[in-house]
Amino acid sequence: MNGTSFQSDIRYWLRQENAVNHLLVWNIAIFVVLGLLRLVSYFGVSDLVFMFSYNQIVLHSELGVFLRKPWGLITYMFAHLNIFHIFFNMLNLFWFGNLFRSFLGNKRILPLYLLGGITGGLVYMLCFHLLLPAGTDTTMLGASASVMALLVACATLMPNYEIGLLLIGSVRLKWLALAVIVLDLISIPQGNLGGILAHVGGAATGFIYIKLLQNGTDLGQPFIWCFESIANLRSGNRSTTKRSFKPKKSPLKVVKKNLVENKQLRLDQLLDKINERGIESLSAEEKAWLDKHSQEQ
Repeated sequence: MNGTSFQSDIRYWLRQENAVNHLLVWNIAIFVVLGLLRLVSYFGVSDLVFMFSYNQIVLHSELGVFLRKPWGLITYMFAHLNIFHIFFNMLNLFWFGNLFRSFLGNKRILPLYLLGGITGGLVYMLCFHLLLPAGTDTTMLGASASVMALLVACATLMPNYEIGLLLIGSVRLKWLALAVIVLDLISIPQGNLGGILAHVGGAATGFIYIKLLQNGTDLGQPFIWCFESIANLRSGNRSTTKRSFKPKKSPLKVVKKNLVENKQLRLDQLLDKINERGIESLSAEEKAWLDKHSQEQ
């Protein structure tokens, strides 16, 4: 096994232009870094680096601390410390993120992830601001609110879509989402009120997002414009620095039938359209053509 195979696999995974893959990599990478820093502090070497990193990345409930570290409203949703916490969050992110992506396109994944996390974070801060004495600071981290937004968004968009669960069988998304929310609420007496209400805030964001989208309003559009502007700026910089390369014509020619070329070209175009805008963007004729020719592949 060659030493660069792992790096090559990661690069290949990220080059698939799937925002879910990028979110998984960022969450796992930050979890590993925090875990290593905590391991070093556990053996008594020094806990200063770990505590400094932890306090910079988590969300603080106390308003004064938050105003000094406002980036925590974003960074907290990419950080985990508990192995089971990140495992179940990433598992749900993979399932429902890709399901959401297949229907509404790749570009809406990160905006909804951020919206769910931001709403959950603000609900968390409001909860502790109302319930705890002034000056009391608590912290939160984890992608649960963001993942709840994706789960509930899928259940709102396609409530009767069935998924298979181990030991349970096929379950419709609407009942799965309802069960997760109810289990969260009935666990409030066990503690973690702020975290649970943050989950509910993320779930509400997913529901509202889909309802407004169905009425023609995309809450994530400002994020999409921002990300597209950054991408255009980066691609523009690359085009000015890269030298154009024109390969020599090969004396060997591979002859293909025009019919095969045209069929593959149209198939690629339709798949790109689904990736960017979702399957609902296809016309009836395009869906029929795709169903017919994809079965021939």
